[in-house]
Amino acid sequence: MELAVICQKALTVVHTVAQFIEQSVGAVTEQAIEEKSLNSLVSYVDRTAEERLVDGLGALLPAATFLTEEATVTQGEGSLRWIIDPLDGTTNFLHQLPVFSISVALERNGELVLGIVHEINQQESFYAWKNGGAFLNGSPIQVSQRRELSHTLLATGFPYYDYDRMQGYLNVLAHFMQHTRGLRRMGSAAVDLAYVACGRFDGFFEYSLNAWDVAGGIVLVQEAGGQLSDFQGGSDYLFGQSIIASNTAIHASMLAPIQKHFL
Repeated sequence: MELAVICQKALTVVHTVAQFIEQSVGAVTEQAIEEKSLNSLVSYVDRTAEERLVDGLGALLPAATFLTEEATVTQGEGSLRWIIDPLDGTTNFLHQLPVFSISVALERNGELVLGIVHEINQQESFYAWKNGGAFLNGSPIQVSQRRELSHTLLATGFPYYDYDRMQGYLNVLAHFMQHTRGLRRMGSAAVDLAYVACGRFDGFFEYSLNAWDVAGGIVLVQEAGGQLSDFQGGSDYLFGQSIIASNTAIHASMLAPIQKHFL
């Protein structure tokens, strides 16, 4: 299986679905919005986008199974599996805040080997495959080279349903507010990871995420020369619901205050 070829074909599928999402901005009525759980919104746009991604990607690799956010297809495991978030940043999309994306990853024998994050509003396609490097619209990208935490710009996501650890999270924010150039909250973890991969952000951290939120971005950061861990400093960042992504120089400086205040 030639990952570079699969990636280019998958990008074509993603771009087609992105056009549908872009054309749907502002078209979803309040009555058409559903709340899956507290502050977790979905509309027919998410589901239709997912169905189209599943159809297109399924045609590329008929043997592959799927793990998808909206579960519009049978969820399964296997030697090949697509992990899909059809619209990462749904709340942004519904409020017409122009930061939302499609995230796609391919898992082979339990290892992530291909990742795509397409930011729809800027028409920026971030993509990478194992040992192939990471790219933005055809140009190679890499993580930032900043070595001092005080010189960095970090990204995070605010908890919107899991409030049990709120105070610890606020303590972490207070630390980084005082020891970095700033914090940003974009509203799409996939975009945050893509921006780490291309050096716009020096680091990103968040908890209570799902695999489809981060799978595509994980491959981007890995292939762009970055470092990843969960909040414990381990490697359970795909399914463990916590992730730190950064360049290698500042990772320890991000991990230490998170472990001190949050765990």
